[in-house]
Amino acid sequence: MDTKPFDLSGHNVLVTGGTSGIGLACVERLAEYGAKVVATYVEGKEDPKTILQGLSKIRDLQLEPLDLRSGDSIKRCINNVIDQRGSLEVLVNNAAVGSATVEEWSKDTEEQDSLMLQINADGTLKMCRHYLDVTAGPGRKIINLSSVGGGISAFPGFRLSDGMSKAAVAFLSKQLAAETVFEEVDVFAVCPGATDTPMFRASTLQKLSISQELQFFERLPKKRLIEASEIAALVHFLATPASTVLHGAVLDASMGLGVRPGLMSDRTS
Repeated sequence: MDTKPFDLSGHNVLVTGGTSGIGLACVERLAEYGAKVVATYVEGKEDPKTILQGLSKIRDLQLEPLDLRSGDSIKRCINNVIDQRGSLEVLVNNAAVGSATVEEWSKDTEEQDSLMLQINADGTLKMCRHYLDVTAGPGRKIINLSSVGGGISAFPGFRLSDGMSKAAVAFLSKQLAAETVFEEVDVFAVCPGATDTPMFRASTLQKLSISQELQFFERLPKKRLIEASEIAALVHFLATPASTVLHGAVLDASMGLGVRPGLMSDRTS
């Protein structure tokens, strides 16, 4: 296969939440195809030295602290990337909290709901806005990670604030695409289904008994979880010039769950 159309040499890419799950898979995939990658981490909760040691095979990897609750942190992160790399062609908004991981930020359920919307939705909005404010020129891509829950369909038992935040990201992507249809930037949203990540295991699988987990897998499309590397491959394509025709697309990357959401009904019964 001719890999030239997929080569990202010369592209600077920022992947938020690039230290775990889908974000980490994106960092590894994009770097493999030549991109100079910057990944964000949560200051005070993640150790950058440990992260760099674990990703020592990735050449020229840069880490930036990012707090999506803070507009100043968002601006500082993007500005630092541009100052140090000279440009920023691709923004992958992957960082988010889920129904279980939000508990690391607060034990109060009402505050958790507010944080879900603040981090997942408002944080992504501010990332997109500042990126568009400080970048220019052709080849720019905004790739927002949403979810099949909220971004595509509704599922019984899905936490309201979680689904609302993901629906907001999908809407944001479509609206930004409408606003930039004549500009030199492409905007997309990717809505993964049940993907094998620490976040999904914490929010769903760890709550199931062995028999419930077996039933859960039987009801999944293809009877398996999606691999983070499969979502990263899709993000990789969207980062290339070939994706322009998909400007404004909200992609259902759920292996069929989005078109058959009933598969998840009574999933733990």
